[in-house]
Amino acid sequence: MYLPLLIPVLAAATARPLAERLDPREATWLLTAATVILAACSTVALALLAASAAARVPVMASLGHYSQNVVHRSDHTSAVTGAVAAVVLIVAAVGVAVAVRHRARALAESYRRAARLHDDGTVVVVRGAAAEAYALPGWPGRIVVSGSLLEALDEPGRAALLAHERAHLAGRHHLFTTLAHLAAAANPILVPLARTVDYTVERWADEHAARVTGDRRLVALTIGRVAMMATPARWPAASLGMVRAGTRRVSVAWAGPVPRRVAALLGPPPRSRILLMGLAVLIVALTGACALQAARDLHALLELARAGR
Repeated sequence: MYLPLLIPVLAAATARPLAERLDPREATWLLTAATVILAACSTVALALLAASAAARVPVMASLGHYSQNVVHRSDHTSAVTGAVAAVVLIVAAVGVAVAVRHRARALAESYRRAARLHDDGTVVVVRGAAAEAYALPGWPGRIVVSGSLLEALDEPGRAALLAHERAHLAGRHHLFTTLAHLAAAANPILVPLARTVDYTVERWADEHAARVTGDRRLVALTIGRVAMMATPARWPAASLGMVRAGTRRVSVAWAGPVPRRVAALLGPPPRSRILLMGLAVLIVALTGACALQAARDLHALLELARAGR
């Protein structure tokens, strides 16, 4: 019952190393699925702890028509543990509700804004001195680029920039980040996984731009150039950018997202790592199996208690 609560700690610690070693597309799928599954399993574990403690209450035994003595002998979950689990569940439910409301409003705003923008395709050029470029989810989605940024880049740089943003729209990357952050709202221990998904979708778009342009160094230089020009701005919460606001750090010593992306592009293309993927999937599957077995154990205990009565 406790493993589904402990394994997310391991996942949070290994999320960044996994992201650096796996193909970005595979890493995005893996980390998103892992965040959702681990959040669900930890929620189930908390619910089982709360239910186990509640089963020891005389009133519940009377309502459920089972023997309280059998439950006391077979289950050692304390009332304090159950109460803490119940409180954590309530806090998690509130956190998820707030996150769902925030994300829904952000996506709705994004779709409304995308519908209002007029363009000759999917690229919208906006006026202003700020250097910004981002993909705006919608139906259809739009790529928003400031004119000042387009003027600062040469033709190959503009091609790399637009290829990156088109990858965000084509891959529906906002869905991956939304799912990951909603799951992390249910279990804050998983926040590093959600933030890593934010990074892997950018790396996914980087690699797509490198394939389209055929020049990994060009994409790396474009990312660095845009990062140096970018200024913090109030971008829509559902947008996906070439760089995010506040990513002006370019020191590799800090290992921020921009230098990590540039370093990855200056190296060889990523490869699929089947063994590493398999190990990660196995750990996630183990968590699910533990949660399922704990539920079966509690059900069997209550059935035994009913028979004992």
